[in-house]
Amino acid sequence: MFILNGITISSILFFISLLGMFLNQKNILIMLMSLEMIFLAVSFNLIYSSIYLDDINGQIFALFILTVAAAESSIGLAILVIYYRIRNTITVELMHLMKG
Repeated sequence: MFILNGITISSILFFISLLGMFLNQKNILIMLMSLEMIFLAVSFNLIYSSIYLDDINGQIFALFILTVAAAESSIGLAILVIYYRIRNTITVELMHLMKG
């Protein structure tokens, strides 16, 4: 019964974050937060499955996912701050104007 509750919570969190990605395509900050929630939902799913199967591999993969998610969010927020300083807005429509 424990695995059913964990996977249910994980899938609800995953679909809410997918909904956030698709409904808020104008604000890059909300898109980054939704992406982090997707990583969190996948990590929850791996941890719950790991506990249910009595195997440590899911927990190790969840740790790697959270490490990559932290690095991705810090780089994304740094790019976002620099973009805001240049354009004074964080809308996605003007992102194609960035050249590097």
